[in-house]
Amino acid sequence: EERPVESGGGSVLAGGSLTLSCAASAYSASRWCMGWWRQAPGKEREGVAVISTAGGTLYGDSVKGRFTISQDDARNTVYLQMNNLKAEDTAKYYCAAVGALVCLSTDWLTENRWHIWGQGTHVTVSS
Repeated sequence: EERPVESGGGSVLAGGSLTLSCAASAYSASRWCMGWWRQAPGKEREGVAVISTAGGTLYGDSVKGRFTISQDDARNTVYLQMNNLKAEDTAKYYCAAVGALVCLSTDWLTENRWHIWGQGTHVTVSS
C-alpha cells in the first residue's frame, strides 16, 4: 500500500512561515480525503487540517487563521502553509488519507477515522 510522503519540515523562528508538502498522487481527489496531523513530544496526535474531495477544508482550533491546507489541480501534492508559527507548533507533522467523500465535520479531526499515514516530518519553532 503506497503511503503519503511528507517533506518540507525544518527549523524556523517564531513568527515565521513554513510550507509542508505531501506527495499524494495515489489518492485521487475524487475518492480520498487528505489531512495533516501533528504530534508533539509527550502529547497525543492532533488533527491540524483536512481537505475533502470537493476541496472543502476543516481546521483544528489551534491553527485556524494561521494554517492553510491546499492541493494542486491533479491532487499530486497536498500542502500545508503555516504562517505566524509559534513554539507550540513544534511537532512531527503527518500526512494522512482516508477513503471518504465527505470529511468536514469536526469528528474527522479524530485520529481513528484515518487509516493511511505517512512517516512524518519534523517542525521546530524556536522563540
